[in-house]
Amino acid sequence: MSVKVEVWGPYALFSRPELKTERYSYDVMTPSAARGLLEAVYMHPGIRWRIDRIHVLNPIAFASVRRNEVKSKVVASSVAAVMKGGGGELYLATSQDIQQRASTLLRDVHYVIEAHFDMTDKAAPGDNPGKFADIMRRRLEKGQCYHQPYFGCREFPAYFRKWEGDEPVTAYPEEDRDLGLMLYDMDYTDPENITPMFFRAALQKGVLNVPAPDSGEVLR
Repeated sequence: MSVKVEVWGPYALFSRPELKTERYSYDVMTPSAARGLLEAVYMHPGIRWRIDRIHVLNPIAFASVRRNEVKSKVVASSVAAVMKGGGGELYLATSQDIQQRASTLLRDVHYVIEAHFDMTDKAAPGDNPGKFADIMRRRLEKGQCYHQPYFGCREFPAYFRKWEGDEPVTAYPEEDRDLGLMLYDMDYTDPENITPMFFRAALQKGVLNVPAPDSGEVLR
């Protein structure tokens, strides 16, 4: 069952993993970010969202900002040591760990996500595709979500609604653009060895076509 969802917002940050210190966004929303956004609207163990296409409705534009971030994190090993009676602190002091980092964001983003879902083995005997499609449609029409969807970072909220129009008109109707390698999603097949997956992304007339996860286009 397929669905089209219109999403938009003032800023977005889909961080490139190869850049560690300074955050730099991909040119277009990644399939994993699109999946996460749909799961914020409706998630069920009986279905798995698959992104088919992402239509880019606004021209790609960047903005640079500096943000305050903490440079440390509380690691699980420290928590385990304290629980066993060892020393250590289970907090972060912002005044001591704060630092400024530059980020290159996308601004004024507007997409139409075209996706479908597959049934999983966790679906109940009474579950069926029509049931899940109706639930998703109602949630989109009412603006319901489990948590506020966001574009890459929680401080960049994403607004959404069901796409009611015909074929979306993109910002690049006459142009093709190679976007290079892009993060596809994370492979959770082995929980002890979660690995990233990539694919060669390209905008074709303003549309990012997303390959199937089991195709040869997805690199593991």
